[in-house]
Order: sequence, then structure tokens, then C-alpha cells
Amino acid sequence: MFSNHSRAAALAAIIVLLAGLAPVFAQSKAGVERVNINTASAAELEKLPQVGPKIAQRIIDYRKESGSFKRVEDLMKVKGIGEKTFSKLKDLITVGSEAAANAK
Repeated sequence: MFSNHSRAAALAAIIVLLAGLAPVFAQSKAGVERVNINTASAAELEKLPQVGPKIAQRIIDYRKESGSFKRVEDLMKVKGIGEKTFSKLKDLITVGSEAAANAK
């Protein structure tokens, strides 16, 4: 139905389109402001994927009992946040510059 030339032209058009979109995705990801898990309110934490009211409260309770998170990976110490959930959150959270400096 389609000639090889038509298929090649269509493929080239798709590649050009995708290449043009790549910077948009990179800018969007880079432009996302991270949530500081050491200072965020429950409402701010709930905006994160996989974090509802119960998990948000557990994060706040953990901070009160154990102090500031030193590394973002420490979030996995909170009940209900395992590796799978953490993998969805790690690029969206921070512990802030103070906690990061204290961890060194």
C-alpha cells in the first residue's frame, strides 16, 4: 500500500517531531521545584505521587521523632514508603541544603 519512500518519509517526519519535543521534556523536568521533605506541610507532601494523608502524616511524625532527614533515601525509613514508591518520589524531593551539608 505504501512505498518504501513513503514509509521513509513518514519515519523521518516522526523522528524530527520527537527530536523537537525532547528539549520541552528536559526543560519541564529541570524546571520542577522539589518538595523539601524536612519542611513541607502535610498538604505540600500530599501533592507528591503516592502520598496521601496517612503517608504525609507519617513523614511529619518521623521528622518530629527522628529529626531532619539527612538524605532523600532516608524517606524509605517511613512506614509505607518502599523502594517502588521512593523511585517515583526521588526526583521530586529534597532534604534542603542545610541537611545535605550536615550529612557530610
